[in-house]
Amino acid sequence: MQLQHGIHLGYCTNIHRGESWAETFHGLDQYTLQVKNRVCPDDQPYGIGLRLSADAAAELSADRSLVDDFRRWLDVNHAYVFTINGFPYGRFHGGRVKENVYLPDWTSQDRLDYTNRLFDLLCEIAPEGEAGSVSTLPGSFKEFDAESALIVENLRACHRHLEALREKTGRDLHLGLEPEPLGLFETSSETVNFFDQLTDGLSGNEQEAILETIGVNYDTCHLAVEFESASSAIGRLRGAGLRISKIHLSSALKLTPDAASLSRVSDFEEDVYLHQVVVRKGDEVVARFRDLPDALEDAEKTGDPGDEWRVHFHVPIHAQPEALFGDTRDHISETLDLLGGEPGWCRHFEMETYTWEVLPENLRSGDVVDQLAKEYEWCLGEFERTGLV
Repeated sequence: MQLQHGIHLGYCTNIHRGESWAETFHGLDQYTLQVKNRVCPDDQPYGIGLRLSADAAAELSADRSLVDDFRRWLDVNHAYVFTINGFPYGRFHGGRVKENVYLPDWTSQDRLDYTNRLFDLLCEIAPEGEAGSVSTLPGSFKEFDAESALIVENLRACHRHLEALREKTGRDLHLGLEPEPLGLFETSSETVNFFDQLTDGLSGNEQEAILETIGVNYDTCHLAVEFESASSAIGRLRGAGLRISKIHLSSALKLTPDAASLSRVSDFEEDVYLHQVVVRKGDEVVARFRDLPDALEDAEKTGDPGDEWRVHFHVPIHAQPEALFGDTRDHISETLDLLGGEPGWCRHFEMETYTWEVLPENLRSGDVVDQLAKEYEWCLGEFERTGLV
């Protein structure tokens, strides 16, 4: 939906299963329309944050009639697409994802081709003349030890594709690289350092051009997991001249690791997604673990779990998880405070609690539509509080 200052707000449809186009469209028709009817006034267009797998994107690209049918569906339902989540390339639900979510990474031609295709499709389905964004992974996964020079080469090739599309369509098209725990870059400082590599050796005009098309997808869960405040992280990114392409509104699990909470947090162990853990002791980050079982094993082995854990587990943003745990919704609030004080530096917002299927049952609010409606209610309240509605 459209808010003040040109802001678009939607939820990311990666919360629903959908690898083929038929499955993706089923989720839109079955669930997204129900959410729209709950949260969006009839006289307002409803913004959709679309997730398209590589297979679904290839199907749409190969069959013009599917694109035409989807555009008609959007028109009939007074809805529009303004952004696409291009981070997960392949299967994202129903089986082990873990580190495979980073494959293929940005060293691969397949990743470049997929991302370019998403932008081509966005130009077909987004409203005439409107800006469009795609979010993607932070280059690679740290454990892959990927070749940064090849990542830079492919991202520059994506930039050239976007420049050609922008000239052809007149649209403001931008890619957002998403810092994530144990991604190739995960903190705001590492992100700035990577963009220094991306622009290294370019002329001033070339640097300006590439930073217009390639920016940061700022996920409030991810930077909170890193124990960064919104003011310091966003200040560092914007101070370095980086564009905030899109903001993911999401909340992480946090806890004081005592015997009771460590016993209970094991309920969040599951076999589909990575749940990286960052540990703080005093004022310092002292450890990072690739997954929750690794952190629990280390705590039992060493007997020193630190003072606070931040767990990369996206929890519903409308409520505290339960008595033993906290959440990082304050990072969302602080982000919107910054935007309220200086509107305009980001216009694309997407709620992203993709973990619905793997949440402990007591954290699910009725059904997925009910949860999404409650998340909208909470987020719109925060936008209103900061003068953005």
